[in-house]
Amino acid sequence: MNSVVTEERDGVAWITLNRPERMNAYDAAMVAELTTAVEDASASDVIVITGTGKAFCAGGHLADLSNPDETELRRMFASSFRFFEAIRCSPCPVIAAVNGAAAGGGNELVVACDLAISARSATFGQTGVRVGSAPVLGGTNLLAMSIGEKRAKEVAFLCRRYTADEALELGWINKVVPDADLEAEVIRWARELQEMSPRYLEIAKISSNIWWNHCRDGYISGLGMLTQAIGSEDMREGAKAFLEKRKPRFRRRRES
Repeated sequence: MNSVVTEERDGVAWITLNRPERMNAYDAAMVAELTTAVEDASASDVIVITGTGKAFCAGGHLADLSNPDETELRRMFASSFRFFEAIRCSPCPVIAAVNGAAAGGGNELVVACDLAISARSATFGQTGVRVGSAPVLGGTNLLAMSIGEKRAKEVAFLCRRYTADEALELGWINKVVPDADLEAEVIRWARELQEMSPRYLEIAKISSNIWWNHCRDGYISGLGMLTQAIGSEDMREGAKAFLEKRKPRFRRRRES
């Protein structure tokens, strides 16, 4: 099975995360493939990123955190940043077609995309502090530019789930449609974008990156802190609890 499927349709590059058995969670190799796919699509008019199955993307593969390999995790953290940078630096607009749950790094992927159109059944939210990580690539910083600082901290700190309609009301995403209409709606947006000047779309996009660029040092600093925390008790307990489908016992472990 290919972890990433790419298809060019009438000038629109469709990039599909294709690991439905793990909710399209990515490891270092998969996220590197995604980066290459975005870079290779730079001559397209529009890029669409979506998922296979019931999920859009569940972020980093949590099995890596329950028994972490420091070298591999460093690679995944760095690769995630390069992937989001590739989206932001691509000359063409990138649309997130959110077909299902966007959780953890998957939600940060939505934040990194230029536009986001969601199926009504999709959900959004961060998972980091519940599973032994933190959303330093958009969830703790850039998301605040869309939904406000207090709301972004609520999202990052409490790891709640938000419906597509709630995300739309908060300014998190651009549009919500019935599940069956998602692809048709994304195509409509892509066709509208194709009527615009590609030169000036790129200028508008790069100019709009001011807040992403402003947060860039924060992303790098945050990744450095995550790297230093690899193998910590909280990381192991959070990932283990997730895999065992139970609540994590962070404080109990520290007190024992």
